[in-house]
Amino acid sequence: MYISYIRNNYLTNFSKNILAGLVTAIALLPEVSGFALIAGVPPLYAIFSSAITLVVLSIFGGRPAMVSAAAGSIALLLTDIIAKHGMAYMILATLLAGIIQLIFGLINVHKLIEYLPKSVMQGFVNALAIMILIAQLQQIPHQSLASIIMIVISIMSMYILPRWFIKIPPALIIMTISIVIAILFKGFFENIGTLANNSTINPHLGLPGIPLKLHTLFIILPTSLGIAVVGLIESLLTIPLIDDMTKTNSNSRQESIGQGIGNVITSLLGGQGGCAMIGQSVMNVQSGGRTRLSTLSSGIVLFVFVFVLKNLMLAIPTASLIGIMITVSIATFDWHSIALNKNIKIADLTVMILTVLVVVMTHNLAIGVFSGIILSIIYRYIFHIKVA
Repeated sequence: MYISYIRNNYLTNFSKNILAGLVTAIALLPEVSGFALIAGVPPLYAIFSSAITLVVLSIFGGRPAMVSAAAGSIALLLTDIIAKHGMAYMILATLLAGIIQLIFGLINVHKLIEYLPKSVMQGFVNALAIMILIAQLQQIPHQSLASIIMIVISIMSMYILPRWFIKIPPALIIMTISIVIAILFKGFFENIGTLANNSTINPHLGLPGIPLKLHTLFIILPTSLGIAVVGLIESLLTIPLIDDMTKTNSNSRQESIGQGIGNVITSLLGGQGGCAMIGQSVMNVQSGGRTRLSTLSSGIVLFVFVFVLKNLMLAIPTASLIGIMITVSIATFDWHSIALNKNIKIADLTVMILTVLVVVMTHNLAIGVFSGIILSIIYRYIFHIKVA
């Protein structure tokens, strides 16, 4: 009986978290690679950075099963400093951002999130869901007919497969079959290699050879503050969603500190900054991830891909990942926030919609969240309408 209990509980949970980590690692590849190219970072380098961030946050983070990696929101902040000053200054900016986040965590800045109106948080989640969907749809016109068919089948399979396969994440089944098909019909499908084939990576420990003086600080400080603030906002606003999905509690203060440690260690190893990624976090939980083991295994899988199984990683067709991420965006969106019923308030709805529109239009989470906060303050103190 005792052996049966161990098998049914510990071993089952262990395998679920490992499989979820594998699915999440593969799902990270196209998004991390795509945004790396926008930022001017070699994709393989961004994947390596994501592996470090995942492993570090699995140890020091405050929200088990939440996926942190080289997110698009952070990558967009790096474009200017990389274009003007190069990768070395970006690494130094990431180090300073990590230190700022550590300070924020120690002085309990995370508590400010508790005062955010619910409608702003809903707008944040919905905006990210829409951005995930847009990012996938933008890739479809460049796909072949065979890839489009694979996208459609992948979407359908995400809803159909769980009826027959309870213990195996449907995304893992889809990815495995799609890799086999892509290898058998080589040339018919765009794969990860299209994005990351020309990447190079040279990991090292230490700071870049930049003179540490006041002029350097003035160059990196705006980027560092952006990484620190946007990274914490995205991470701390993702936490409640994962808490709700898993019906468990988290430690926001520890997550703030963990994000800082993650960026410090990643920068010292020559990597780029990261933060929580809502789409991959949702996928990890949907695939069975509940503990730190799921994100730890994701990081280890990415390391294996980068240094051992690079050719297999490059063969993964993007079509299957596009289909899977479209279903993730649908699951991420808070449909209750737009449900028309007698209890919904126009003030709440407009704050949520403004937050969504600003985030989607600017691709800046901080500006979107602050816009929602400002509108809720106007409602409260000028029109005397309380926003939920």
